[in-house]
Amino acid sequence: MDNIPKWLENLDDEDINFIKKFILASGSLKEIAGIYNVTYPTVRLRLDKLIQKIELNDKVPSEPYISLIKQLALKDKLDFETAKLLITEYKKMKDVEK
Repeated sequence: MDNIPKWLENLDDEDINFIKKFILASGSLKEIAGIYNVTYPTVRLRLDKLIQKIELNDKVPSEPYISLIKQLALKDKLDFETAKLLITEYKKMKDVEK
C-alpha cells in the first residue's frame, strides 16, 4: 500500500468507484451515463471535475497556504477556478517580495 500515489489517496470512495466503472466500461461515457442513469453531458462534467481533482492532487504543494487552497478545492469548499486564481495571485505576490 506504500505505492499508492498521492492523487489517488486523496480521492473519496465515490470518485474511485466512478474511475473503476469508467475503466470497466472501456472509457465509454455513453455506457457510464447508462450505468448512472444520467445524461452524457452530466458524465462529461463529472469526468472533467475528477480530472481537475487529480491534477490538483498531483502537484506537490510547496507552501502551507497553497496546500490549504488545494484542500479546500478538493473538499468542494472552493471551486477549482477560484483556487487556481488564488494560487496564481499568491505566487505573483511572493515573486514581487523577492
